[in-house]
Amino acid sequence: MMFVFDLETIPDTDLIRSVLDLPEADEATLAEAANEQLAKNRNGFMPPLFQRVVAWVGLWVEDNGEPRQKMAWSGTDEAEGLRQLATALLMYKDFGLIHHNGKGFDLPVLTYRFMKHGLQLPRRLNHTDIKYRYSKANVDLVDEFSNYGASAWPKLKHLGQLIGIPVKQTGEGDDVVRMFTEGQLDQIERYCFEDVMGTYLIWLHLRYTVGELDAESFESLKARALAKLVEIQTT
Repeated sequence: MMFVFDLETIPDTDLIRSVLDLPEADEATLAEAANEQLAKNRNGFMPPLFQRVVAWVGLWVEDNGEPRQKMAWSGTDEAEGLRQLATALLMYKDFGLIHHNGKGFDLPVLTYRFMKHGLQLPRRLNHTDIKYRYSKANVDLVDEFSNYGASAWPKLKHLGQLIGIPVKQTGEGDDVVRMFTEGQLDQIERYCFEDVMGTYLIWLHLRYTVGELDAESFESLKARALAKLVEIQTT
């Protein structure tokens, strides 16, 4: 079984205040200092260490590409959300992972946040099958399409546009903080689910392209996944 998944996060402002020693700074001052001292990138996005999980969505998929079960959580109690994710991952013993930049972001975030809350990750996530960079049990689309960094890393939205699949229709990553502030947790989860379905569809296309999925199976799985994606985007 493979677990197609994505996290949605917001900056951990308490940790950022502690690291920068700015306990009384207003939000604008804190954001400016964080961008200069911690983000060190043009868009000011915080590294995994400074992220807090507010939603996750996973889709269990058979090795042949057949989807089985969606699992999800969104909320303000991060520790509870992590416990639910651990429970979800313990459903299957030798599961694999499918994601977009999960090795660079989502998996490090999970390690940091489980450690923060004194929780244990499922042991499978520390197995060689998952930790090995070229593992076929831990499929990162940015690695697959860039030949492990030999070429430029593609954005999920651009991969969708390449194959005519609209993704990022219910929001962008920059919207998550605003949605969380406004209490739109269901909207965050829906946005996360859209990314998971987009990731799943792109993975299906990749498997067909490299000859790991026959045309009949591909067309059937693709049609069903596209219908679900449209449902997510229009409800």
